[in-house]
Amino acid sequence: MIHFTAWTVSQLLLTLPFILAFIMYITAAVLSSRRYKPWPLYRTICWTFGVLFAVITVVGPLANLAHTNFIAHMLGHLLLGMLAPLLMVLAAPMTLAMRTLDISLARRLSRILRTRLSRLLTHPIVASFLNLGGLWLLYTTDLYTLMHENILLHLIVHLHIFVAGYLFTVSMVYIDPIAHRMSFLYRSIVLIVFLAGHGVLAKFIYAHPPTGVPLEQAKVGSILMYYGGDIIDIVLIFILCLHWFKATRPRIELTMR
Repeated sequence: MIHFTAWTVSQLLLTLPFILAFIMYITAAVLSSRRYKPWPLYRTICWTFGVLFAVITVVGPLANLAHTNFIAHMLGHLLLGMLAPLLMVLAAPMTLAMRTLDISLARRLSRILRTRLSRLLTHPIVASFLNLGGLWLLYTTDLYTLMHENILLHLIVHLHIFVAGYLFTVSMVYIDPIAHRMSFLYRSIVLIVFLAGHGVLAKFIYAHPPTGVPLEQAKVGSILMYYGGDIIDIVLIFILCLHWFKATRPRIELTMR
């Protein structure tokens, strides 16, 4: 007989949106491939692994261990707040939705993406503040301890980590069409400042662990945050630079002629 605890229910609640997102994406990919040309397989793979990394972070052994082990928690932070969002952004879900929805619904979605709220949330500075500011708040206050004692707070923090990570990635690299495009230089400057703030936070955790976290776990966790975050950020930087190069290459070739 399975006994459901309050924490088990919270894990299931966190898992449900990702499972629904996976089902909707696969369904849309199949429908799009039937109506138009086949949807790129690599995008489907990116979405699948993005959802997988998010799910193993919020339910199962890693999620259970993260309640008492800061190293496991930090690994979950990297997967849920950085790697999963990056992979899911690379899957171009809005482009797929536009291809799959009928004209009226596609236009409605397009209007939503052009609203002031959408423009605000995906602005590089705002998205960076939501992402990095949330992490500073989590690890430099009692919020880290409180979220392990309050289920609702636990849900809110984990949802924020993913959503903020997704919005930040969207604001840095334009995989899906976006109505308010910021220049490559502007995004690069914001990204550099973000990386500096993320690195400083990792070093701060190394010297000043969150309340209740053993010093040795804090040291290993901060190192994981620093170098693990760098690995994922290198991919983000590569994509941004690749897009920048492709956008300027025609002008370079024209100048050479």
